[in-house]
Amino acid sequence: MPAAVEEATRLLKDHNFKITKQRKAMLEYLVDTATKHFVEVTSIDNFMRQTFPKMSHNTIYRNISEFADLGIVERQIQGDRASVKFQCDFQQEHHHHFICNNCGKVIELRDCPLSDEITSQLGDCEITGHLFQIYGLCPECANLKNN
Repeated sequence: MPAAVEEATRLLKDHNFKITKQRKAMLEYLVDTATKHFVEVTSIDNFMRQTFPKMSHNTIYRNISEFADLGIVERQIQGDRASVKFQCDFQQEHHHHFICNNCGKVIELRDCPLSDEITSQLGDCEITGHLFQIYGLCPECANLKNN
């Protein structure tokens, strides 16, 4: 079992979740796609329903939601499409992304752009979270476009 799956499994156990073969399969699927891109929730649903035909959509979506609540996956919503990405660094949970518009490759950004200058404009507002993503073309896709 890959270390990332082991770490996610430990986190689930720590929060009193059973480690079912379905949850393990979903984690492995997410880990296999972790370095590439966000995965549409419908793709996860399709994979899980092919692997476990009797598994309900509600169970799949509930597990994805529980994974997000525990920080195992990151959520992204673009228009009416929901996607998730396996949290690849449990030690450094807060980070942002560059996402290639062409191939979907994700590059993690360690620095957070939320500065004192921005927060000072919000006065007494209490910030409970934020999301910052940059979109463009990765070097490989930019080279293909320019050639």
